[in-house]
Amino acid sequence: MKEIKIGRSRLQFVVGDITRQNTDAVVNAANKRLAPGGGVAGAIHRAAGPLLWEECSRLGGCETGEAKITRAYNLPNKYVVHTVGPVYSGSEDDPRLLRSCYINSLKVAEENGVRSISFPALSTGIFGYPVYKAAQVAIKAIKDYLAGDTKIDLVRMVLYDQSSYEEHVRALQALNASVELG
Repeated sequence: MKEIKIGRSRLQFVVGDITRQNTDAVVNAANKRLAPGGGVAGAIHRAAGPLLWEECSRLGGCETGEAKITRAYNLPNKYVVHTVGPVYSGSEDDPRLLRSCYINSLKVAEENGVRSISFPALSTGIFGYPVYKAAQVAIKAIKDYLAGDTKIDLVRMVLYDQSSYEEHVRALQALNASVELG
């Protein structure tokens, strides 16, 4: 595990299962319908049980970069924040939309009293975003948010495997080096 302090908050990086985190909320890498699917969305829906899909089906979907919140049902969390990451295309919109996913997820979580939240590496699975590039966007967005006036104490990046973890730590080190160098 790697952890850094940002203002009064902490940002952690761990290898693990997003459905087994002890944070107030977990983030679902959702599709636009908020329906069960593969990857993170499938795992979260399976662990939460069918009531999650019942609630999601009443939300009217979610656009790329937006975030919506539901109860977590059978998950060990209070909430699930659903966000739709961009399908990687190499366009200028990709980082802007991915950044919006993190910022809007943190905003909706905070509006609902969340003090700790776990994110997967959004858009890096079937949506094809290169892990290192996605990590750079994610870490900068989270750091920018936590540097502001926030009540969120902990943001945890839950990485699926050691390779993804190492890419996130490398992106963190590069971002910190560029900040220190000015």
